[in-house]
Amino acid sequence: MKPPDRASATPPSEADGLPVPQRYWSALAIWLAIAMSVLDAGIANVALPTIAAQLDASAALSVWIINAYQLAVTVLLLPLAAMGDRIGYRRVYLPGLAIFVVGSLGCALAESLTGLIAARVFQGIGAACVMSINAALVRATYPSRTLGRGLGYNALVVSVASAVGPTVAALILSVGPWPWLFAINVPVGLLALAVAFHALPRTEGHGRAPDYLSAILSAVTLGLIMFGAETLAREGAGTGLPLLAAGFVCGTVLVRREWHRPTPLVPLDLLRIRVFSLSIATSITSFAAQMLAFVSLPFLFQSVLGRGVVETGFLMTPWPLAVAFAAPIAGRLADRYSAGLLGGAGLAALALGLFSLSMMGDDPSTLDIAWRMVVCGLGFGFFQAPNNRAIVSSAPRARSGAAGGMLATARLLGQTTGAVSVAAGFHWLGVGAAPTLLQAASVAAAVAAVLSLLRHQRPSKPAPEAPVVD
Repeated sequence: MKPPDRASATPPSEADGLPVPQRYWSALAIWLAIAMSVLDAGIANVALPTIAAQLDASAALSVWIINAYQLAVTVLLLPLAAMGDRIGYRRVYLPGLAIFVVGSLGCALAESLTGLIAARVFQGIGAACVMSINAALVRATYPSRTLGRGLGYNALVVSVASAVGPTVAALILSVGPWPWLFAINVPVGLLALAVAFHALPRTEGHGRAPDYLSAILSAVTLGLIMFGAETLAREGAGTGLPLLAAGFVCGTVLVRREWHRPTPLVPLDLLRIRVFSLSIATSITSFAAQMLAFVSLPFLFQSVLGRGVVETGFLMTPWPLAVAFAAPIAGRLADRYSAGLLGGAGLAALALGLFSLSMMGDDPSTLDIAWRMVVCGLGFGFFQAPNNRAIVSSAPRARSGAAGGMLATARLLGQTTGAVSVAAGFHWLGVGAAPTLLQAASVAAAVAAVLSLLRHQRPSKPAPEAPVVD
């Protein structure tokens, strides 16, 4: 079977989703691209000491290998999502995927820290294009009746890619040097680009003129807030608080500027929709809980329980495996049942699993750890697909890009909040505070469960498909 040619890639304007087999090819391109972009958000962490040593860089400066990518993605998500709504999603997605591949090649060929950081910024720009348009393309790919299923598969890819990043990095480094971490993206990215060029849906944007000042304000606001939070945890209030304050001032100016616009870059119009705003709040809180756990657990296993590095990797595995099992099932159920109930049940299970992990004692068996990790993974996997469906389907079809941009932004804001909270906890309480941080993650998951239950209603029916063009 081969991807459909360009002539057959455009369904009739009244079609709901793409026809088979084009739908499967489009989904494959979306999964390959989002998996690479999410993996690269954390895959360099494991290799950071090795990269720093080989490039003769200090540990403090080498952190920018990670920060450069994360900041580039974060500050560009909302502007690029708005651009997708304006000019069509594939016109943002395809160049972004190409930029990501070129950036990956630049990372693999870099011979200095400066060159690697510059390539990571370039790579982050491409990843932002992919992440900002991802959910909108899923919505345009799947029929309304199976949108939850499509988002379930997508959530599965995102969750597993996020969770297995360190494991993948360790496997690559066991057989090759660190440039291979980035070089592997080149053939996979070229394959995704070839399939995406032929198979992605061709949606038409609204064509309104862009607001460059709002785009700059959005980028500056998110950049200052993310960098300020990270600096606050690492260096204290002296530097971090002024950066955070400047970010909130820019954000206030941005909100006042965007408040009465019909299609604002910051989707204030969508945040006025109760289901949408509650789903975004649920997403931020739940991903904060997830990242609190994911950063705390390796320290719990190694520093508190005395397990080895390899054993820690295996102990972390049941969580993503459980997500892989639960997410597709939850996606199918989301097409029939309330996202509020499904998400609330999943997050309640996550809260119980996290609390049980914090109460294991000083000498738990491997089985004691494994079943608790499975409960956490099942709960998180059961929440994510219904929540994503609620976010995407509650937005008007023409604002799918903005909805997808907010979905990705909420995930990153939540993960950053969780990581910063762990850094602050370890700074003030020491590594032995890992069980306490897991209890904090349990509380965050319980709060997210309450937020999810507040939006309990029957699944909303997505709006009619946007016009498509040749």
